[in-house]
Amino acid sequence: MACSSVELQKKCDDLASKWQALVQAPVFDRFVEFAVASASTTEFFAANGLPGLKQSALGIEKLVLAVLDTWSGGPFPADAKLSLDGQMAELGARVLTYIQDHASTLLERREHQGVGLHASVAPPKTIRFVTHHPDHWAPLIGQTGYFNIQAQCCSLEHCLAARQEPSIVLVDAHGFSGSAFADAVHDLRERFSATRILGVSLAADFDAINTALRAGCDYCFSSETAHALVMERIVKLCNTEEEPIYRVLVVEDSKTASALIRRTLTEGGIESQAVTRPQDVLTHLMQFQPDLVLMDMHMPGCTGVEVTRVIRQHAEFLSIPVVYLSGETNVALQVDALRMGGDHFLTKPFNPVVLNAVVKSKIERYRSLRRTMYQDSLTGLLNHTSSKQQVDTAIRSALAQGTALCVAMVDIDYFKKVNDSYGHPAGDQVIRSLAWLLKQRLRKTDAVGRYGGEEFLVVLPGTSLAHARQFLDAIRADFSHISHPHDTGTFTNTFSCGIAQWHVGMVSDRVVKQADDALYDAKRSGRNQIKVCEPDF
Repeated sequence: MACSSVELQKKCDDLASKWQALVQAPVFDRFVEFAVASASTTEFFAANGLPGLKQSALGIEKLVLAVLDTWSGGPFPADAKLSLDGQMAELGARVLTYIQDHASTLLERREHQGVGLHASVAPPKTIRFVTHHPDHWAPLIGQTGYFNIQAQCCSLEHCLAARQEPSIVLVDAHGFSGSAFADAVHDLRERFSATRILGVSLAADFDAINTALRAGCDYCFSSETAHALVMERIVKLCNTEEEPIYRVLVVEDSKTASALIRRTLTEGGIESQAVTRPQDVLTHLMQFQPDLVLMDMHMPGCTGVEVTRVIRQHAEFLSIPVVYLSGETNVALQVDALRMGGDHFLTKPFNPVVLNAVVKSKIERYRSLRRTMYQDSLTGLLNHTSSKQQVDTAIRSALAQGTALCVAMVDIDYFKKVNDSYGHPAGDQVIRSLAWLLKQRLRKTDAVGRYGGEEFLVVLPGTSLAHARQFLDAIRADFSHISHPHDTGTFTNTFSCGIAQWHVGMVSDRVVKQADDALYDAKRSGRNQIKVCEPDF
């Protein structure tokens, strides 16, 4: 789970307090506050890897939205109140049980304090295979340990009886007859609040997958899916990275309207800044670096369309989403506004749930687009340019804090021979496997990127040369035991590595060059080994 027990309890207490306020005084404004809080709670559970709690919160949110469509004041619908009372009590009890069961295992976020290379490495993730055919999954289970994942096969009964929640449960459809598979998934979803459930060995048809998703599966794989693709999904789910908070710039000349909009955004967990003068927009864009602009259409001396056209004249802001929020109901003017650089149009008075949903969906797509600019498409790691920028950033930090810094170059051995012997898809899988391994085993403070081809750049802040060598050598040894599948069997591979330590006065190109020289020394010395560049004072 990406949040602490305190954060989880606070979020649920906030929802409960808004429900109690509505019960005591059933007025429309309080209902709107509860509606926004319910949507925010659902998104909070989803963002923090709590799919079971998300499912419970989603039930509340759906009922709230149904009432929002039909009720605008007067006596609160008695049947809706009864249903919401029950669902709120159920959610509260489930959250309390989850916190109590995990009191000793919920991990608070820790920053690296320089007390050892493994200080901020996450503990192993646990996954369970509920299957009647353990031998079929034995090869995959044998590989998971290298990626900091502990896996084992078990029966459904044993899995449900586990005290601690596994990170992932894979449910093998083979061996379950009739509706037994869906029932098993449903029971697991009811039992576990934070566990991801993967359905595997399913029939490759719409009804089978739809039934599995309805029962509570998060992801589904047919019986024809290669183990490598299942492993890829497992590794991605275990690689939890905290998403930075969403940021919105509100361009609105009315301070009252701006305060209402920002309050709604805050309820949805979104950070915001307000601009009342259109002439200040560019300054705020550069300083605040928002993910989206909420733009009023009509302001004194300037229209929202004109502000957007000015924003679009700057290359760095060409792709930032602009959502108009206005009382303008003329469809022709709305369409014209969108043609002039806008991305969406919402009319006032706005539905707060819809506003937050539109804002978040636009930001998600914007961030996804930006990721393609600095991530490598094959591995999801930093690309060449971003990797070099990360070295510059690490050097500035090391200089400011007076800490150590090591840079390593990693290169897969005999990679051309892999492509020639087993084909380029197998070569791609070897690259992905090493990328997964590095990402899973490195700390949150470290950085790793695909430097080019089969070469990787690793940045290790706060790390001595000896520690860096010890740590990367353990990864090297484990990588040599990973089995890579091809058409007629499996094969193994190795990598070589060179490490250099940064010293005051060195620029990024020099420390990367030293690591690269050490890498080629490892290649010349027989490969499958690590060499360090000794300081040249």
